[in-house]
Amino acid sequence: MKLALLSVIFILLTLLTSNAQTETYAEKLGFPKGKKVVIFHVDDAGMSYESNVGTINAMDKGIASSTSVMMPCGWVPHFFEYVKKHPTADVGVHLTLTSEWNGYRWCPLVGREKAPGLYDEQGAFWHSVEQVVQHASADEVEAEIRAQLARYRAFGVQPTHMDSHMGTLFEPKFITRYAKVAIEEKIPVLFPAGHATLIFKANNVPAPMQQLAQQVGKQLWDAGLPVMDDLDGTSYGWTLPAGTPVTDATIQKYKTQKFIELLKSTKPGLTYIIMHCTAPSPTFDQISGSGQSRNGDMLAMMDPTLKAFVDKEGIIITTWRELMERRGNVK
Repeated sequence: MKLALLSVIFILLTLLTSNAQTETYAEKLGFPKGKKVVIFHVDDAGMSYESNVGTINAMDKGIASSTSVMMPCGWVPHFFEYVKKHPTADVGVHLTLTSEWNGYRWCPLVGREKAPGLYDEQGAFWHSVEQVVQHASADEVEAEIRAQLARYRAFGVQPTHMDSHMGTLFEPKFITRYAKVAIEEKIPVLFPAGHATLIFKANNVPAPMQQLAQQVGKQLWDAGLPVMDDLDGTSYGWTLPAGTPVTDATIQKYKTQKFIELLKSTKPGLTYIIMHCTAPSPTFDQISGSGQSRNGDMLAMMDPTLKAFVDKEGIIITTWRELMERRGNVK
């Protein structure tokens, strides 16, 4: 009995030691051990004029380091005017398979004949991720991914990466096609497959899904693509405490503090922090009730207080361009 107990203790210690020594994907890419490496990423470029302005402000006047474009939306050409004038900007494809707002809709690019399961009764994408999973096949989703990538390239530029609007492509039904296109096209995709503390453990994601994520992450890495250690998208839900006066100053202070708290809780490794930056307007308020949150994200990215904290803590801000360059140097 004593020997059996000692054996169990030895095995547990071995596992714990092994886990402690596991390299983060940031370290595999050559970043210093123990460092927090962050991409501040702005979702939803191309969705509206206000979103384009907010994204540009966050990147040009703030510390946001990446964005991605919703190719089915109406303000895409306007944003590509910026992309062409800033050829080194980190700009990817925000693969879009839902159209969530009631008064402002967008439609699949692939066509109803090829992918009827992507269309709702209004001829737009479905409102929710659950509806897409219910109605669309993996083949239809892959066809739409390729159509959105083709439209991006039609503007004469190459995307730095691809990611998933509302996380639709993280669903088990579609995740392998997401990885397949990335590997075939040699374009990195957003995928957290390291310690995933913020995205998986904090949200009680079941073990089978965590295992699938690690398998897909290894597949992407082995194909020569960079992989994220972790992902956070909670800023969308950060709202001012009740009774707080709603001004740019109060929103900026609140959101900046929330980002600082998030960065403090982030573990070493490569973390993708998602936000939505939109300049406020009465028109955007007709699209979505999220304008205050999006304005706050934009203002936080532009806040010198946030930049000073990042600098003081030695947090490294990176881009997909740098990650691909580093991945190319890893055997």
